[in-house]
Amino acid sequence: MKIRTKEDRRDRIKLRIRKRVAGSVGRPRLTVFRSVSHIYAQVVDDQSGRTLAAASSVEPSLKAAMPSGANGGNVAGAGAIGKAIAERAAAQGITRVVFDRNGFLYHGRIKAVAEAARAAGLEF
Repeated sequence: MKIRTKEDRRDRIKLRIRKRVAGSVGRPRLTVFRSVSHIYAQVVDDQSGRTLAAASSVEPSLKAAMPSGANGGNVAGAGAIGKAIAERAAAQGITRVVFDRNGFLYHGRIKAVAEAARAAGLEF
């Protein structure tokens, strides 16, 4: 695969990560995707191919609960999404996950989601 765009580069990194990271029933995968204006997080069981919990900045309930000035395009909003996904996973009985940064650098909004999820009780 030739790398011609940023997306090609991210896809290549993503494939390299996914060779090593896989979610199971006992320890599902927490995957994060960021766009320019929104952030999405899911807890996925790769063995059955099911999404166990999800949270995103496009959900009206989470949008309303975000602190002032926070949205999906900034670190404060990403932290709110991390907290929400941890709470939803805990409601499903999930305490341990494997973190999948999905080809993005562990920095900024991706790091904020991970740290907020850890602070809210997820172990990874």
